[in-house]
Amino acid sequence: MEVIILKIFSRALLFSFLLSFGIIVGCTTPQEPKQHEGTTEAIQQEDLISSYPNTVFYEIFVRAFYDSTGDGIGDINGMTSKLDYLQDLGVEGIWLMPIHPSPSYHGYDVTDYYDVHPEYGTMEDFKTFMEEAHKRDIKVIIDLVVNHSSIEHPYFQDAITSEDSSYRDWYIWADEEANLRERGEWGQPFWHGEAPNNYFSVFWGGMPDFNFYNPEVRQEMINIGRYWLEEVGVDGFRLDAAKHIFPKDKDQNLVWWKEFRSAMEAVNPDVFLVGEVWDLPQVAGPYLEDGLHSTFNFDLAEEILRATRSERAGSLVPKLIRSLQTFERYASDFVDSTFITNHDMNRVMSELRGNTDQAKIAASLLLTLPGSPFIYYGEEIGMEGAKPDEHIREPMLWYENGGDGQTAWIKPKHNIGTEAPSVEAQLEDPNSLLNHYKTMIYLRRSQPALLFGDIVESNVKEQGALTYIRTHNDEELHVFHNLSKGELEISLGELAGNVIFTSTTEYSLTDGMLKLPAYSTIILATN
Repeated sequence: MEVIILKIFSRALLFSFLLSFGIIVGCTTPQEPKQHEGTTEAIQQEDLISSYPNTVFYEIFVRAFYDSTGDGIGDINGMTSKLDYLQDLGVEGIWLMPIHPSPSYHGYDVTDYYDVHPEYGTMEDFKTFMEEAHKRDIKVIIDLVVNHSSIEHPYFQDAITSEDSSYRDWYIWADEEANLRERGEWGQPFWHGEAPNNYFSVFWGGMPDFNFYNPEVRQEMINIGRYWLEEVGVDGFRLDAAKHIFPKDKDQNLVWWKEFRSAMEAVNPDVFLVGEVWDLPQVAGPYLEDGLHSTFNFDLAEEILRATRSERAGSLVPKLIRSLQTFERYASDFVDSTFITNHDMNRVMSELRGNTDQAKIAASLLLTLPGSPFIYYGEEIGMEGAKPDEHIREPMLWYENGGDGQTAWIKPKHNIGTEAPSVEAQLEDPNSLLNHYKTMIYLRRSQPALLFGDIVESNVKEQGALTYIRTHNDEELHVFHNLSKGELEISLGELAGNVIFTSTTEYSLTDGMLKLPAYSTIILATN
C-alpha cells in the first residue's frame, strides 16, 4: 500500500510527511508551516496537533495487555513499558478498564476504591505509570464504577450483617412493597439474596447497587474522585453505568452528574468525564448539560459496522448529524466519544468476518468523522473476539511466536495459529492494518478540520461510496470512501479541489470524474 499527497492546499498551507514505514500523507500543523508544491518532508510527533480531549484514545484491559513479571497477568509496569508504542501510534489518551481490587477478572465489582489490584502492581507503580505517560503528553482516564460495589466490599459485608449497620442505608433493600420478581430492561432480575436481606442490583447479584439517595454515599463517591485526581494524578474518569445511578429516577441521575462534575472541576478544571450511557441520543443528550463532558456514541458505532459490512453508506451521515444536533441542544462544548467496538462487544474483525480491507475502511471512517475516537486494544492489529466477554478480552498479541511480556490470563479461542495477527509482524509490513491505523491517526492529528470540524452532507452520491464534508473555519475537506470491493466512478460535477490525501496511488481524477479503487479513501480540499 502507498499513501500519497499530490498537491498542497494553499489556504491551509499543508505540507506532507513520510512516515518511517514508507507511507506518505498530507498534513497541517498549528505553527506557521512553509508552503511546498508536491514535495514530502519528515514530520515529527511534536509537529502533530495536541488537542486533548479532542484526540485519539486507546482502551486497555490491563490483565491482557503486557506482563512484566512472568506470571501471565498483564500489569501496570507492563503498560509503562509499552507507552512508547502508544506514543508512536499517535494516541494522546488512555482509558484503563478497572484497576481497583476486585474478586472478578474484569474488575467491575470493586472491593477497595482507594487502591490498585495487587495482581497489577502497587500504587507506586501506578504513580510511575502516570508520570511516564505525562512525560509523553499522554493523558490517562480510569474506569470509575460508582453505581455498585462488589458483594465482597467491606461496606456491603457490614451492611448485610445487621439492619442496624452504619452502612445499611448505603445499599438498597427490599421492603414489604418491593416486587421481588421485577426485571430490568434486558430481562435481568433486580432483586437478590434472601429475606430480610433482599438487595437491589441492576446487573447481577455480585454487584449490589449503592443507594445514592443517601448523601453519605454521594459524598464518598466525590471523595474517591478527588483522591484519584489529587493524590494519584489521573486526568479523568470513564464512568460506568452512568444512566443507572438512580435506576427509577432519570432526573436524579442528571442532578447527580452535575454535582459530581462540579466537585471534580473544583480539583482539576481540565478533568474529563466520559460516561457510558448506552441508549439513544435523545437519552444521552441531557447528561451533557453541565454534567458529563462526553458520552459514548453507540449509535455511530453500529452505523460504522453496518456500513462497512453492507458496503453501503445508508443513513450514517444524516443520523450522525441529527445526533450531534441533539447533543448541541444541551452543551455547545460537548465531546462526542466515538468508537467501533469496545470490551462489551464482539471485536471489529469478528464482526467483519476477518475481512482486513473492510477493517481498514472502518478505521478510515472512525478517524475521519467528528468526535474523539477510542480504539480498543488489539483492534489496530485486527484481533478477533466474540462473546462470552472473556473472549473479547483475550491477550494482546505482541509477537509472532510468543515472547517476554505476552500475557496468558486466559486460553484464547480466537487469535491462535499461524494466521494470528501480531504487533511484531505488522510493524514490518507497510500494508498492515496497524500501519493503516497509524497513518489515519497521524492524518487526523495533522488536519484541524478532521480534529475540530463540523460535518456536512455531500451532494456527491454514488452507490457503494460514503461521502461527507468536514469544515473548520475557512477550511473545507471533502472525504470520499469507497466501501465496496469494486472500483467506483464518481461524478464530482462542479466540485473542484486539490487532493491532500489518498490511501492508494491507483485512483484517477480527470475532468470532474473520480475513479476510486476498492476499499480506498481520498480527501479533497475543496475551497
